[in-house]
Amino acid sequence: MPAVVVSGSGENQEFEGRITVYVIVCVIIAAFGGLMFGYDIGISGGVTSMDDFLKKFFPVVFEKKHHALENNYCKYDNQFLQLFTSCLYLAALVASFVASKVCSKYGRKLTMQIASIFFIIGVILTAGGINIEMIIFGRIFLGFGVGFANQAVPLFLSEIAPPNLRGALNISFQLFITIGILVSNLINYFTTNVHPHGWRISLGIAGVPALMLCLGSILICETPTSLIERHKVEEGRKVLRKIRGVENVDDEFDSIIHACEMAKQVKDPFRKLMKPVSRPQLVISICLQIFQQFTGINAIMFYAPVLFQTVGFGNDAALLSSVITGLVNVFSTVVSIYVVDRAGRRILLLEACVQMFISQVIIGIILFKELKTTGDNLSKGEAIFVVISVCTFVMGFAWSWGPLGWLIPSEIFPLETRSAGFAFAVSTNMLFTFIIGQAFLSMLCQMQAGIFFFFAAWVIIMGAFTWFLLPETKGVPVDAMVDKVWKQHWFWSSFMIEDDRPDVKVV
Repeated sequence: MPAVVVSGSGENQEFEGRITVYVIVCVIIAAFGGLMFGYDIGISGGVTSMDDFLKKFFPVVFEKKHHALENNYCKYDNQFLQLFTSCLYLAALVASFVASKVCSKYGRKLTMQIASIFFIIGVILTAGGINIEMIIFGRIFLGFGVGFANQAVPLFLSEIAPPNLRGALNISFQLFITIGILVSNLINYFTTNVHPHGWRISLGIAGVPALMLCLGSILICETPTSLIERHKVEEGRKVLRKIRGVENVDDEFDSIIHACEMAKQVKDPFRKLMKPVSRPQLVISICLQIFQQFTGINAIMFYAPVLFQTVGFGNDAALLSSVITGLVNVFSTVVSIYVVDRAGRRILLLEACVQMFISQVIIGIILFKELKTTGDNLSKGEAIFVVISVCTFVMGFAWSWGPLGWLIPSEIFPLETRSAGFAFAVSTNMLFTFIIGQAFLSMLCQMQAGIFFFFAAWVIIMGAFTWFLLPETKGVPVDAMVDKVWKQHWFWSSFMIEDDRPDVKVV
């Protein structure tokens, strides 16, 4: 499957290469970083709804949960309980900037190995926790792992993939996130009735993907771009031949050499990011991360069991409902893998905005009309309709804003600012994930059904941003974005006047 070399003159040239078994193996192993992230997202909501866990670490919440006159919207409103979930993302925010430096200086592979070690330490502390401090510290170490993995894995996938399959291979990261969420929901469903240590099993099983990432990362190669960038030129050529499955890689190799030479001219990539020429990529990457969180998706995925208990499901039924949404999440991400390099990025994002808006409004109307602060929950039919609406919402997110929120920032930066720019994207994602994770249960308590109208309003803003300011990047080689995308855009082209790149080939 040939990739494309694009020159500044606009000439397209296909060069030799195909998708190899080795590349597929590398992609699967690297994507286990996504599996670990997804498991951490999904496991916290189920564990924080388990009575054994609440009695041991959050007795106030346990009492409130079982109070006869509890407020349906406020039964889980507790800042320390939310901190258990959200501290991971604050740690990931800090770690992402350190990971950016490690990624550039020591490579994507080592960064993923460091991530797996952080994951393993975090699992040991959380599964073996005997007090709240221990489990919080465990979650912080897991956050360090998330920060390192989310920095390295999408870059690794974008750099190892041929341009015409970059979208599909990169979305494998998001696919594994959704699989991790699904697996965590299944584990929670079966461990909720294992007393008194079901929650320890749920948290401890996270060690399996952590070990797989740790051991698997020994087997994978470093990306040719990273090797050449770190002056390992011949090794980079050798790896390029291996991943493309052909001997003649001269054209692609020369274009990577050129990209690396240009990158060396930038001594401070973070300062370069502040210049107008980098503004399109930086603004889009940051906005995509903010919008991804303000769809409300992580609020729903974190607290799916809690949310379904709020509308009237029992604990087992709530966990089962979250398993159903997890299945929808996985299969919809598979749809994205198939469609993204055919239909393009913009159409998926715009269609999903309509779908998510309608779903959020329906949920908000049902809860506003039928679920009072105290007393009876929704009828069985109404509660089931809420689950269907949540699944419709998750479906739209999973084939659009979920995977593309990671794909687009990983492919739009030039090499000289790629690692630094993606660090901004990761840290922004973690910051707003932390904010939503820390605030959602309190927002649900204060805003009640209005919280879903709040997220629906953000979906309108996201749709407008996509329509006017997000260009299509389907099929455009990573390092041809400036000439082929930004200089052609009605708005962003005005920021390209400082770009003085020579008219030569790029990857």
